[in-house]
Amino acid sequence: MACFDRVSPALREILLKLYRAEKPSEVDHHLYEFGSVEYHVQSSAADPQHNYLSISTPLLSQGALLSYGLSSYTMKMVKQVCSDAVEIVEPAKEGYQLTLKLNFAKVPSGKGYQISTLHNHADTYFPFPDSEKVITQISSVQAVILSSQLKEMLRNVNSQDTSQGMNKPIKLVYHPREPFYIIRQPQKITAVFPIRFREHSDVIIATAFFQELMDVGSSEKWAKAPPCTWSPIPPPELRGEPLEDLSTNGGFVSFDISSCHVEGKKLDKTVWSLLNFYAYVKKHVKCTRGFIQRRMQKRLESLVEVLHEEKLEENGNVQKVKEAPDGLHILMDAELKNT
Repeated sequence: MACFDRVSPALREILLKLYRAEKPSEVDHHLYEFGSVEYHVQSSAADPQHNYLSISTPLLSQGALLSYGLSSYTMKMVKQVCSDAVEIVEPAKEGYQLTLKLNFAKVPSGKGYQISTLHNHADTYFPFPDSEKVITQISSVQAVILSSQLKEMLRNVNSQDTSQGMNKPIKLVYHPREPFYIIRQPQKITAVFPIRFREHSDVIIATAFFQELMDVGSSEKWAKAPPCTWSPIPPPELRGEPLEDLSTNGGFVSFDISSCHVEGKKLDKTVWSLLNFYAYVKKHVKCTRGFIQRRMQKRLESLVEVLHEEKLEENGNVQKVKEAPDGLHILMDAELKNT
């Protein structure tokens, strides 16, 4: 799979075309993306400045934390996405978790720097966001919804709230075939990734990678990184989970997240590292397999080249024998018989 992108390229393209359209038109467009994500873009020719974007996205967890829909924390994060041009419509349109009203009149039409004269001083220049940047921010709203759910779980790592229960796994799914688990424990949160591959050779490469990851993670240089463990069998915390979720051929990779890993800007980095872990592993396996194949091909070519040179030398010796005088042939035959 590809790495999870913060911005939807297809949605960004649609919104830019809508924003730059010279003539208003009726738009009723459905867009489907990876992970069962659906966007619904609506625009009216009678009111071209106000457009509607509805989003349907699978929630990371169907547990108690998000059973009622988008949490207040998630809604707060969404409001921070270009708040001047975006308004949340409540309730959302039927079949969607979120509906946004986009006011294109509040989207900056230019880019670069704006001139401001204050208190009779010389003109002051300050940068302001261009339209493409604003549209790009709006196109990242689904990623904001997804990441904010995980952020809400991780930022309460030291919370004493036991409503979710200690050591109770929370299954997170943003791709049906690649779920992972978040387990709250005293003073830390453990993320567990069941690993599956189709090819046995990929399992061998991944297993070597996980073992190396544990060795590097335990070194002093990476002491501040979340501790990583790999096991061919499920960790005890996953006992009782469905058998199909625990049936793997690549084992289980676990990361222990503590408060120092979610402080300030580290929270965003930790969240995106977890969301892209599956993609990172598969990319590593793919690149390693390609490297091995190229090395094997290069080695094979070098062996073929050696054999080809030996054949040329042999053919050259045979040609020399054929061109030798008859007397030399007699001497060579006698020499061969003596040997």
